[in-house]
Amino acid sequence: MAKIGLFYGTQTGNTQMIAEKIQAAFGGADVVALHDIADAEPEDFSAYSNLIIGCPTWNVGELQADWEGFYDELENIDFSNKKVAYFSPGDQVGYADNFGDAIGILEAKISEQGGTTVGYWPTTGYDFNESKALRGNQFVGLLLDEDNQSELTDQRIQQWVTQLKAEFGL
Repeated sequence: MAKIGLFYGTQTGNTQMIAEKIQAAFGGADVVALHDIADAEPEDFSAYSNLIIGCPTWNVGELQADWEGFYDELENIDFSNKKVAYFSPGDQVGYADNFGDAIGILEAKISEQGGTTVGYWPTTGYDFNESKALRGNQFVGLLLDEDNQSELTDQRIQQWVTQLKAEFGL
């Protein structure tokens, strides 16, 4: 069984593509199991003590549709003793006032349910105005801008996965 459950929602395919890159960087399906949140059930989370949550910010500061539909189910999941990392594709130029809001919304809810956030990411190299994903001077997780900084995606994923391996104790 995989050591990490990666749950993602995707609208255009970007988040799924990033999830697959993260899975590969960890070493494949033996380490990271991918779950499309559209097909997930609350009990699917119980199999993992290490989780990765992927969600793009949609429209103006909203959750992706499948995560929006699953949001209330998060209250039925015990995230105690679970380490949870977050990632999100976004557009820091076109949506500078809500860059990465979706993972900030999910992180707040999952933390209320006992989840321990890992995988914080620096804001250095980003140009945005506001984000619900900010905690102090860093993001709650990895933000990737495929619209304006796609050339940095692979490097950022590799760096973040190295960080998570240590934080997950792998």
